[in-house]
Amino acid sequence: MRANPKRLTEIDEKTFHSPRSFSPDGKRLVYSQYQQTSNFGGEIWSAPVEGDPDHPRLGKAEPFLHTPFSAWDPALSPDGHWLAYSTNESGSYELYVRPFPGPGGKSQISTGGGKYPVWSRDGHQLFFLTPDRRILATTYTAKGDSFAAGKPQLWSQRNSIAAAGTYPYDLAPDGKRFAVVLNPEVTQDRSTDSVTVLLNFFDELRRKVPSGKN
Repeated sequence: MRANPKRLTEIDEKTFHSPRSFSPDGKRLVYSQYQQTSNFGGEIWSAPVEGDPDHPRLGKAEPFLHTPFSAWDPALSPDGHWLAYSTNESGSYELYVRPFPGPGGKSQISTGGGKYPVWSRDGHQLFFLTPDRRILATTYTAKGDSFAAGKPQLWSQRNSIAAAGTYPYDLAPDGKRFAVVLNPEVTQDRSTDSVTVLLNFFDELRRKVPSGKN
């Protein structure tokens, strides 16, 4: 049975929350927070997830990154020990990684601009988008409190990913494909700007694969 949606944060017209990443055990949520009364952009906070699965609630939130700059797009690594995020402290948005929950210094990943980090589930690659909407990937090694990333390499020549306010892409579990939101103004092949919805999927699956067969 599908549970009804439940609000986890309090309603505040002056504060915006953008949830991004759960810890691997599902017990902590990391999110961006922006206040209209603030002189700077987003901050990064985390909060414990309490209660049972049918009645979750957020515990007391704690600031993870509070700087005079904007910090966005927090993404926890598959083991939950590292947090990737973007910030404009250098004058433009670049991608960084810090140990989670800290303390520890940051490692800069991008040099020509970077946002929207996505970790591969096998724990060996970190992807992000460039300002011209291309996907770059870097391999990395992490041991103890040490994080070392290689030089980012172009993963896709295509730059038709939409400049969406939320994450415009995500990595498939096999790490070989992305689901992306395309920009119709850039996309040449209009046939890709469509979505197919299959209703009653499991009924169709049982029809094609009768019970007792692999």
